[in-house]
Amino acid sequence: MNKWKVIVMCLALAALGWSGNVWSQSTPPPTTAETVAAKEKAHNKDKSLLDIYRSGGPVMHLIALCSVGMIALSAYCGLSYRKSKLMPEHLVNSLNQLMSQRDVPGAFQLCQQHRGVLTNALMSALVKANFERDMYNKTAMENAVADECFREETKMMVVINYLNTLAVMAPMIGLLGTVIGMISSFSALTAGRTEAMELAGGIGEALTATAGGLLLAIPSMFLYFYFRGMAQAQMADMHKTLSNMLDMFTGEISVGNEGANNRVGERVNG
Repeated sequence: MNKWKVIVMCLALAALGWSGNVWSQSTPPPTTAETVAAKEKAHNKDKSLLDIYRSGGPVMHLIALCSVGMIALSAYCGLSYRKSKLMPEHLVNSLNQLMSQRDVPGAFQLCQQHRGVLTNALMSALVKANFERDMYNKTAMENAVADECFREETKMMVVINYLNTLAVMAPMIGLLGTVIGMISSFSALTAGRTEAMELAGGIGEALTATAGGLLLAIPSMFLYFYFRGMAQAQMADMHKTLSNMLDMFTGEISVGNEGANNRVGERVNG
């Protein structure tokens, strides 16, 4: 019996070996393209954000620098051009009171203590005040306010326009990276290196640089339009506030009637 057991075991092992050989012959080994694709897939799965950044080439450093500038400009505009910064409520109330009392020295001194867009415009008007002329020289005061508001809005737009500059430059920088990546790929072809990995490096650099430029341009353009609209709206409100102050100065409206006059104006305009 032991002899037959040994023979059966040998036959079983031989059968297993033959079936394994047949299976290996029926499934051919992966080709070079499949191997490259598998390696590339495994490599992409392990890629970090820093690896993607590095794959974009040296142009990505310019895009990163512009991104820092965009964040800094956005923070500056958001902090400097908000209503509470441009027209503090306590300052507006104090100036309204002084203008209704025709206290030109007091209003001018308060403006000097709180320098800003609002106070600079009002100081330019107070300099033109003349109690000996009709309506205290109101026409000249209004012109001074309009000129100063236009000057201050222009200064604000100079800063905001940098966001538009970044939005225009970013795709061009990305295009530069695209050209550099394609040059790298064609250089590999010229040198006779036709492996997929050699070509994929240059193409990947081109696409990464393009994507980086677009990722910078899209938020920069949005922030430009957002802060431009904010600045225009704030300056319109400021011009209206200063006009009310001049009306209080000439006695056309009083502090108590300011809200009523504003509501009537809004109703007429609507």
